[in-house]
Amino acid sequence: MGKGTLVARLLEHDDRLWLSRSWTTRARRPGESPDAYTFVDRPAFEARAAEGGFLEWDEHLGHLYGTPIPHAPPDKDVVLEIDVNGAMQIRQQFPDALVLLVEPPSRHELQARLSKRGDTPESVEARLQRADMEVGKGREVADHVIVNDDLDRAVAEAAGILEEHRNPPGGTP
Repeated sequence: MGKGTLVARLLEHDDRLWLSRSWTTRARRPGESPDAYTFVDRPAFEARAAEGGFLEWDEHLGHLYGTPIPHAPPDKDVVLEIDVNGAMQIRQQFPDALVLLVEPPSRHELQARLSKRGDTPESVEARLQRADMEVGKGREVADHVIVNDDLDRAVAEAAGILEEHRNPPGGTP
């Protein structure tokens, strides 16, 4: 159960949240929901990027991933399910954005989660190497780190952080 599962549960828990659906040029994994991403080809993605249609985007393992400029309903807080590089881009544009880093309990658990979702052994290894490099950067950019070792606890922790951010003691965020 990775960050996607945590985000899905958080959205079920809090109706004031709205998920911005990321775009990707990679193919859908077996069993992956068709709405997990907006799946597009490279020319469509590159055209959107050239138009300035993404808040952030990056290339990873030969595929492009990006967050389109969101059009959230009124009174909704936007949730971006992004990687560390995306979070760094968002932080540069929106210094007051709340950044939560979701970490697996261990590298071994991350490997198991990646394998379980259908990634190839080569992709798993590349993602593990990237995760090793991103840990330090992620901790620098994040306002809070949540270890996703128990899904219910991690969701409750994230929900508590959001509430605290929305209603800080003694003032407005």
